[in-house]
Amino acid sequence: MVGLVPAHAGILRAIATDPGISQQSLATVLGMLPSRLVSYIDELEERGVLERRDNPQDRRLYALRLTDKGQRTMAEIGRISRAHDDALCAALGEREREQLGLLLRRIADDHGLTPGVHPGFARIGASKQRPSR
Repeated sequence: MVGLVPAHAGILRAIATDPGISQQSLATVLGMLPSRLVSYIDELEERGVLERRDNPQDRRLYALRLTDKGQRTMAEIGRISRAHDDALCAALGEREREQLGLLLRRIADDHGLTPGVHPGFARIGASKQRPSR
């Protein structure tokens, strides 16, 4: 897991949620430009945590899937995330944590955020596409 950046974790999470998703669909879910996503997918494939497979429904597309190493990486990310949440919310009881989650989901819905997708993905794609001055 060494050397993964938050964007890698978000991409892995999205693929774990929808195994076999195409790169094009993944870019749409994340709000990224497909051309910007390719380099992240290449990096993750080189690390052995995901693989591109032929898509039986459309030969022009690849189906993205986590490898066994990718599954283990996601389990470790989940463990770290839960530990972080527990430490951050240590002062709250179980009901308070549930209430906080509901309130945060309501705010996210009001802002049109996609559940499970960090809003920073749109900036990742856009920031690399701006012409330099």
